[in-house]
Amino acid sequence: MDDRTLKALEYEKIIDILVEYSLSPLGKEMARKLKPSSDRHTVEQMLAETNEAETIIVQSEKAVMDRFPDVSNHIKRTKIGAILNPKELLEVAKLLRTAEEVRSAILGFDGDVKIILDIASSLVPHKWLYGEIFNCIEDEDIISDKASTELANIRRRIKKAHSNIRDRLERIVQSPQYQKHLQEPIVTIRDDRYVVPVKRESRANVPGIIHDQSSSGATLFIEPMAVVEANNELRKLMLDERQEIERILTEFTDKVNVVSDDILKNLKLLARLDFIFAKGKLSIAQRAVCPNIIDGDKLKIINGRHPLIETDKVVPISVELGYDFNTLVITGPNTGGKTVTLKTIGLFVLMTQSGLHIPAGYGTEMGIFSSIFADIGDEQSIEQNLSTFSSHMTNIVDILNRATTGSLILFDELGAGTDPTEGAALAMSILDYLNENHIKTVATTHYSELKIFAMTRNEMENASMEFDVETLRPTFRLLIGMPGKSNAFEISKRLGLPDTFIDGAKKFLTQEDIRFEDVIRAVERDRIAMERYRKEAEREYRQVEELKRELASQKKAILDRRQEIIQEAREEATAIMKNAKAEADKIIQKLNSLSNTAYEKEDRRAAEEARKALKDKADKLEKQTVSVEADTLTAPPKNLKLGDMVYITNLDQKGQVLTLPDEEGELQIQVGIMKVTAHISNIREAEGKSLNIPRTYREKSVSIRDRKVNTEIDVRGYSAEEAIIEVDRFLDNSFLLGLKEVTIIHGKGTGVLRSRIQEHLRTHPHVKTFRLGEFGEGEAGVTVANLK
Repeated sequence: MDDRTLKALEYEKIIDILVEYSLSPLGKEMARKLKPSSDRHTVEQMLAETNEAETIIVQSEKAVMDRFPDVSNHIKRTKIGAILNPKELLEVAKLLRTAEEVRSAILGFDGDVKIILDIASSLVPHKWLYGEIFNCIEDEDIISDKASTELANIRRRIKKAHSNIRDRLERIVQSPQYQKHLQEPIVTIRDDRYVVPVKRESRANVPGIIHDQSSSGATLFIEPMAVVEANNELRKLMLDERQEIERILTEFTDKVNVVSDDILKNLKLLARLDFIFAKGKLSIAQRAVCPNIIDGDKLKIINGRHPLIETDKVVPISVELGYDFNTLVITGPNTGGKTVTLKTIGLFVLMTQSGLHIPAGYGTEMGIFSSIFADIGDEQSIEQNLSTFSSHMTNIVDILNRATTGSLILFDELGAGTDPTEGAALAMSILDYLNENHIKTVATTHYSELKIFAMTRNEMENASMEFDVETLRPTFRLLIGMPGKSNAFEISKRLGLPDTFIDGAKKFLTQEDIRFEDVIRAVERDRIAMERYRKEAEREYRQVEELKRELASQKKAILDRRQEIIQEAREEATAIMKNAKAEADKIIQKLNSLSNTAYEKEDRRAAEEARKALKDKADKLEKQTVSVEADTLTAPPKNLKLGDMVYITNLDQKGQVLTLPDEEGELQIQVGIMKVTAHISNIREAEGKSLNIPRTYREKSVSIRDRKVNTEIDVRGYSAEEAIIEVDRFLDNSFLLGLKEVTIIHGKGTGVLRSRIQEHLRTHPHVKTFRLGEFGEGEAGVTVANLK
């Protein structure tokens, strides 16, 4: 890409921000060298890296990358035989530890980050080496006793030697014989040897070696002869310590040298990861998106924000180029945002082709341009003594010579700086040439001639920066398809210029100019009205959507509450049924005791009272159940027809309609082998087709209201559970009517149904004995039960 273009579009400022997000010297260097590419595969690869880095940063609980040193010079020194000092070894260890931490973090990340994963997988941390270094070197100046057994032994001996020497000297300074000759009763060190401060005049009274004197000369620092040999031994031990440390450092340096290639490889890989994560951090900071890379040299920016303008101040723009037109002419007042729009377009192309995300909306599309050229700002060259126009024209000539199909050209105030008529003509000629050669171009201008020119050419389009005449402020919004209006008269009038001058100025306009301005004014008026209607429609649409959400929420709440009520009603009905069943069992037990005695007058009266009590309980249960169901189920069906399947709420049974409701709402329903009389209020629709009613019962059956039932029941085709329920009801009714023998028709089949029914009969309270049917009764297809 052209360096002048990069400077004009302030690309280097984006790079400076990227450098700040890098952690390492090498990562920063890679950021500084980043340049746009015109190869689509390379661009897509770089954007994919940024995508992966952003994903990891957002989804990770802590930072993946940490700062790490550049150890390349340390490695070079090992190759020429130099010995690394503790600080350098610690930096090598930190690099290796960083490699291990980054590798573990990325390999443990659950997501599609193939590029970064491949890089991390190539790291070779050599955990053993950095573990040894950290274990043996405590900081830049201290080698741990753990480094070697010999070093630990030497240091123990040094400590003991120090203690012995100090003990001897303490005895000397505390001795009355020497105290009068000492300047102070203390022990100090000079040149790594223990000494005592002696008065100059007492030099002869303290034999020893003079190592130093005070600045005044009044004090001599003498090593007494009594500790000379001990100091010599201490000095030797300290030399032994230094030699052992040097040996340890040499050994670590050799180990580093052995894996030096891996260390340099780790350094490069970490630098690349640092650079990639810096791109991810920049994307997050700018709330940027990855544009869709498309074929061809075209672009579509949706709500693009200039990345160097503060987020709360920048006005987003939406613009496209290369779809319906190749040349875009932008007009508008000064400081209205034309240049910012131009730079935003160019900077977005540069950032995209550098693998950086751009601060725009989703759906933004960017093609790949072979080159980008920009002529923006005042580049007057004092050294060449060129005017502003000459400087711009020199740059334009260079651009025209180098531009090809696939290039993007950005002109700020094309043709400005010279006679307006000639400047406009030159601008039209240049734009016409670029448009005919299908070179994508965006140009800003003040010339009205260019507005008309763009309206009369194919593949050219006008655009303008919106200006609010009422406030005399630009809105910085870009309007595609709308040529800009100068607004000079309106602005001057609001600033206080008398109407006389404004009316006089209008006389100098040509009729073409007046008509053109009138057309623009009318279009602008219509656009503002449409914009107002659009905003109102959007507001109403949002209100409707909010109302729909509220209604949906209320409907869900109602349905949820309805289900709760139904569940509560069912639980209440179950409780009622249990209570009724318990009461019925007590009454039946009383009837059983009465049935075992002769039916005298008093006994018959007691039995009748028991039956009446049972009937009252059943009627009460029926009313309570009807009340519950009326609140929770749907209304009774309308337009009943003979044969319809219905659900009887108080009996919890399905059946087929035999008769239509009479004047009192009573109707007969076939339930299994029984005819049941029920009220229409207890009837609900049930799934099922109308069928011919099978006559599987005897003609002597009558309504259950008269307490008469068949002496036999047919449960063929029922499941075992359904058959047992029906048999229970049949036996209860038969027992209440005093029947002694009943027949259960279950069929032969596989014998499963027969076995389940007979197993149930063995423990039934109403059954005394049972047997299979005899010849003529149905044999193994029926069971005859004798009741108590």
